[in-house]
Amino acid sequence: MKRTAKAHWTGSIKEGKGELSTQSEILSRTVYSFRTRFVGDEKGTNPEELLAAAHAGCFTMAVSYALTEKGLIPTSLDTEATLSMDGAGIIGIHLSITGNVPGISVEEFETITKGAEQNCFISKVLNLPISSEASLAS
Repeated sequence: MKRTAKAHWTGSIKEGKGELSTQSEILSRTVYSFRTRFVGDEKGTNPEELLAAAHAGCFTMAVSYALTEKGLIPTSLDTEATLSMDGAGIIGIHLSITGNVPGISVEEFETITKGAEQNCFISKVLNLPISSEASLAS
């Protein structure tokens, strides 16, 4: 299996802009630029936001997989991935998940999410500190 994405760029780093497209066409000529990446005052995306979204999705699916393997079917799982940067680059990602999972204890949910934190495909390829927190919806 292979997945593809394409990037197109024109112009200088600060005044130029680009477009991102994915094989699935979920991104289709989606704008990205210096301003969408570092200033945040233009509509568009940036590589760090996309990495956080990919990590949130991968982690959430890994939690769902682990729950399903234990015979537990989540009603819902909601994850927020917070990617932190400093002047040198990305310094870590924190995953915060809230689950509505009938028949599970808080401790078991936390154990499952800690496993997914380290074992989802995106976590495995990142050479970054990754942390997570888990809570159950009431």
